[in-house]
Parts: sequence; structure tokens; C-alpha cells
Amino acid sequence: MLVPSLRARGLQGADASWSFLEGGRTNWLWRVSRPGGDIVVKLYSGETSNPLFPNDPRSEVKVLTHLEGHGIAPQLLESFQTDAGACLIYAHLSGTAGTADCAKVASLLHRLHRIAPPPGLRKVPDGSAALRQQTLAILAACADEHAASLRILEPADNVAPCGVSCLLHADPVPANMIDQGGELKLIDWQCPAIGDPCEDIAIFLSPAMQITYGARALTAAERADFLDGYHDHRTIRRYRQLEPWYHWRMAAYCLWNEARGDKLARRAYAAETEALRAAQSEQI
Repeated sequence: MLVPSLRARGLQGADASWSFLEGGRTNWLWRVSRPGGDIVVKLYSGETSNPLFPNDPRSEVKVLTHLEGHGIAPQLLESFQTDAGACLIYAHLSGTAGTADCAKVASLLHRLHRIAPPPGLRKVPDGSAALRQQTLAILAACADEHAASLRILEPADNVAPCGVSCLLHADPVPANMIDQGGELKLIDWQCPAIGDPCEDIAIFLSPAMQITYGARALTAAERADFLDGYHDHRTIRRYRQLEPWYHWRMAAYCLWNEARGDKLARRAYAAETEALRAAQSEQI
């Protein structure tokens, strides 16, 4: 099905070889080795009901097109619809995935957040009231006994909206970063957004997200390297204020994942609630 589509578009010859790429949790990806340079074929599995990470090929096309020439994302080569779902083709980025250099990640995200976003992307919650509303909606889809125990840990501090509309990757986990000789680039743009840059910061620093993608929670030293490396003290101060709210929301997301059979969700939940309690203690 995909091979004829690529051949019709001049993207694959008879001597190309396909290999499945592991790591994607939602869609299917293959690396196609060919004389003209390797490409990645991404077949979307369809829309999802995920409350934090939607799966939208149109948004990925929009952002990859917008970021052309910025050196921060792969080059989009083609996008088309198949009977099995939307398909994107982009240039393969050689390098190492899963970087642990937190200062480099902070610099990468800071650079991204300074790029004006394209129109039409979804907006993330801004401020504690919006985060509370989103979290309660996630908890409403979880088992009552688990949700009740997490509701008790709801943060108390109110943080006003910032009104900022930065371009966000919205899923900046190590698996979505490629280190090319010291230069990081971001892949898997299926859920980009605009809004508070603290959203990306919170996702990367989340213990649950690190664990979900096969890593471990960041150490205190790694977190400090990231916060120092972001080079925007106002945004970091705001993140510190919102940190309990982001941990609370992520803990709710872990419960949502556990209800859907995620085997790592309980461990991720424990790490996230531990971080939530620590963040609340620091604000007392």
C-alpha cells in the first residue's frame, strides 16, 4: 500500500529497503534507506481521545512547513492520505535519540519558543485556573477511588494567565530529540500547540514522562542544569509557581493511562505525586 504511493511520487526506487522504527507510542514509522538519502515514513493511526497529546497530521504538516529553514525540525517531503490513514514523509535525521544533556534541551526549547507560531494551532491551558479545569476533566474519566486520592493533593496557589502564545512542541521528551553532533532537533510534531512556554518545560521535567519513555526521573542536578540553561528567568520563575499544578495534572494523566492498560502508569504516577509533594513543600 505505502510502497506504490512512494514510487508514484518518486520517493522510492526498486533498491530501497524498509526498517521499522521503534519508540513511537501512537503512530507507525519506518526508515526507508535509498540512494537519494534516507527518509522516514510516518503512518498516522487516526485521531485519539488523549486529553494531553492529540494526534493531528494536519498540525504536523503545518508546523514542519513553518519551520523549514530554522534547522530545528526535519524537512517535510510529502504528505498524502491513504486508505489506512494520513501519511507523512520527511527526511531522516541521523544522530542519537534520547539525549540526557538537559542544558542543551533547555537551549533548544528556548530557541523554539522564540519562533513566531503559524496560525491555527490548538491552545494549551494558561494559568492555574485553566490547568485545574483540564485536570478535573481528566480525573472525571478515571476510577473514582483513584481520582479522590489525587483530588486531595490539589495545589492551592492561584497563578494568573500570562497571555503568551509561544510555539510549543508539546511533547518534548528525550525520544523526540535527535542529537546531531551536539546540535539537537525535534521530531514527532503530531500535537504542537501555542501558549505558555511553561507547558514544554513541564512536559520535559515531568518524572512520569521520562519514565514513560523508558528513562528515569531527572536528578536534582539535571533539573538545575535545565532551569539554568533556559536563559529566561521570568519564564522559569513562572514555571516554579505553576510547578505543582503541572505535576498534579500529569499525575491525573497517569491515572487515565493506567485505566487504559499502560503498565508503566502506576510507577509514573508514584514518581509524579512524589514530585508534586516536593514542589508543594518548597512553596510553603
